[in-house]
Amino acid sequence: MSLLVTGSIGIDTVKTPYGISEECLGGSAIYFSMAASFFNPVRFVGVIGSDCPYELSEVFAGRDVDLTGLEVRPQSKTFRWTGSYHEDMDERTTDRLELNVLEEAPPKVPEPFRDSKFVFLANTAPKLQLELLEQILEPVFVAADTMNCWIREHTDDLRLLLKKIDCLIINEDEARLLACEQNLIKAANMILDMGPWVVVVKKGGSGSLLCSADGKKFLLPAYPADDVNDPTGAGDSFAGGFMGYLAQKGSTGFDILKTAVAYGTVTASFTINDFSLKGLTLIGKSDIENRFEVLRKLTKF
Repeated sequence: MSLLVTGSIGIDTVKTPYGISEECLGGSAIYFSMAASFFNPVRFVGVIGSDCPYELSEVFAGRDVDLTGLEVRPQSKTFRWTGSYHEDMDERTTDRLELNVLEEAPPKVPEPFRDSKFVFLANTAPKLQLELLEQILEPVFVAADTMNCWIREHTDDLRLLLKKIDCLIINEDEARLLACEQNLIKAANMILDMGPWVVVVKKGGSGSLLCSADGKKFLLPAYPADDVNDPTGAGDSFAGGFMGYLAQKGSTGFDILKTAVAYGTVTASFTINDFSLKGLTLIGKSDIENRFEVLRKLTKF
């Protein structure tokens, strides 16, 4: 079924204990689309400035990613981010942030995209996420991401968004902050009470937790990656694998959601292998399936 993503397109400079990648392509919509395209066609909605050094049609060559929703604003500058990861790779510091075009009005959803059934609202201001969601006619399943600053400073808009989506995908620190609760199970249940009927809590190297409003829960460890060079984009790649599989199946039953979490997990495991998109562009679907089977065997008892 149709899958739409709207989110950031950025130029990143990333420093980790294993190297540095300067002026590389990044952004939530980029990682999501690359990951989701292994499973399902993707409708891409995003905005860049005229200074963007990358031709996205070349980046996604050979992938079923429809760039009709890409907007280039001649008088604007592209979003830029510089960050450094600490030794444990689970924490990072933002060294420089230039929102640029992301401070402007969000892009318009093209008319042919408005009938999209599966929608992912990647991390941005919840007010903008709401504006974009209002342009979709009758979605079947809407998932969203958020982050600490929106939770702290845009609480009212975020609470309104939560009443209009089906699934929230966030990390464990964000879940605790949003729910004001340290216990993750309790925090997830409290977030479910805010509106969505599914919550996915990403726990980094410790895996992920899936909870539904009817009380069902699923806990999955991370894929045992032995080569972690750059965690940037891992969360968006997880969301891409997760939503791509759901759109492919056209279903959101709990067993399907569990399998989607597993595909999101193994897809993200390739992202962290290398800087920027290299971990995803150098593999095929068979590589994902192979890791999926490894993860299945490791977690079967």
